[in-house]
Amino acid sequence: MKLRKHLLAGLAFAFLASTAQAETLRWGSPRDIFSLDPYSYGSTSNLAFLNHVYEGLTRYTPEFVVEPALATKWELVSEKVWRFHLRKGVKFQNGADFTADDVVASMARVSHPTSPLRGNIPAYVSTTKVDDYTVDIEVNSPSPLFLNDMTNIFMFDKDWLIENKSELPTDVGGKVEGYTTYHTNGTGPFIVESRVPDSKTVLVKNNGWWDTPKHNLDRIEFTPITSAATRVAALLSGEIDLTDGAPVQDLDRLKSDPNIKVVERSDLRTIHLVFNRKDKLNDGRDNFFNDIKVRQAIDHAIDRQLIFKRVMRGKSHVAGTMVAPEIPGYSAELDVPTSYDPELSKKLLEEAGAVGTEFTLVCMNDESVNEEDVCSALVSMLSRVGLKPTLDIGPRAVQAPKRAGGKSDAYMIGWANEPTLDAYSLLIQVLSTREGAAGVANYGGWSYPELDAMVKKAAVEMDRDKRLAIETEALKFAKDQVIMIPLHQQPMAWAMSKEVTDVTIRADNKPRHWLTRIGD
Repeated sequence: MKLRKHLLAGLAFAFLASTAQAETLRWGSPRDIFSLDPYSYGSTSNLAFLNHVYEGLTRYTPEFVVEPALATKWELVSEKVWRFHLRKGVKFQNGADFTADDVVASMARVSHPTSPLRGNIPAYVSTTKVDDYTVDIEVNSPSPLFLNDMTNIFMFDKDWLIENKSELPTDVGGKVEGYTTYHTNGTGPFIVESRVPDSKTVLVKNNGWWDTPKHNLDRIEFTPITSAATRVAALLSGEIDLTDGAPVQDLDRLKSDPNIKVVERSDLRTIHLVFNRKDKLNDGRDNFFNDIKVRQAIDHAIDRQLIFKRVMRGKSHVAGTMVAPEIPGYSAELDVPTSYDPELSKKLLEEAGAVGTEFTLVCMNDESVNEEDVCSALVSMLSRVGLKPTLDIGPRAVQAPKRAGGKSDAYMIGWANEPTLDAYSLLIQVLSTREGAAGVANYGGWSYPELDAMVKKAAVEMDRDKRLAIETEALKFAKDQVIMIPLHQQPMAWAMSKEVTDVTIRADNKPRHWLTRIGD
């Protein structure tokens, strides 16, 4: 009898596997994820991938409207307390019920002082259980953007965290790993079946998902392919069905293939050149980047139009300000790129006594679009005006800890202002002084009390127009001080087989494969 049961189970498994093959999405991405722990690093791509496995109390519609997810509704019960009513009948992928205890544990974990994601909820104070399906979340001030922030705060099973000694978050930048780095237990539409870092991660459909699936996928095979040429070849040969990182230099070739569809648009992400601003560089030298004339000289040494034409193939938007036009707080008046003036650059470097200064530019070959080529161009431009930069290029897994750990002289960073979708995200997480939940991505170590005061004022301003005016003022201050140098909003292009019949692509460049259909 036991043998017969095993045979029947084997036949059933084989049948499921064969049907799943017909509904498998083979997803080739230009980068791997950092970790299976969503709290381990404030990476949009990492969180976007894990959004297939974990969920928050709120979520965005494809039109960026906040809607219920693991909470069914919410209200303000006082000026600083949000009450969330939790969805009943939701189960984690190990079969455990989702309750208020899980929210309390998850919020404590993500807001812990060692959490790299604590900056995503800068107004958060505490969570209190009201009953099994109701929680009160206290914030430190009235916050018009708190529900937006909560879309990226995913819920964990409290007992699972305790059983696996994972009550504290891991940290990619600090090289702190744990059980959650390699294992998952969410409530989302897909379950992690297997993962081999830098090779393949396989997701399978969660048949116990509380929501009604709009996708028809049984399986997602996620393969990081950092080489643009290899990624294109894999798509053209049919080895993958879709890539969310079609290289701009190959778009015409892909468009000419009748079996390939290409979708292009601008990304929300602004790419910046950023500097170490501590008193000393890592080698002990006085930090010449703290002289504003040096930062101004570097700004004027960059030929953005050349990068736009040659490196980005005319697909990017040259940036004069630190946020994209779609982001509230943006000002067209600020969006005027610094003039390319190498002679002025040389003059400023001479006045600063910085001619011939050596430094290292840390870049990644698998993060932003054509980053290696952009960084190579920057090294050439800065060398021509009398500086001596050295390019340190490598994969995110190697370079991200250097950047997050403050070990870089200069580095690149892209910021899409997610999940808030407001300039406040950049202002509080990147431009503010690093203190508590503020400045968590201020890897350079600068501090401007005047800017901090403006950000704090914006945080409590409930009138939208007044708040955005404060944010624009703060962005102008940051531009005037050359805290970071905006280069461009990068292009985004997805390419896919015509077998992929329905896929949702938005300006945040986040895959939402719980809405993807294949083979219809």
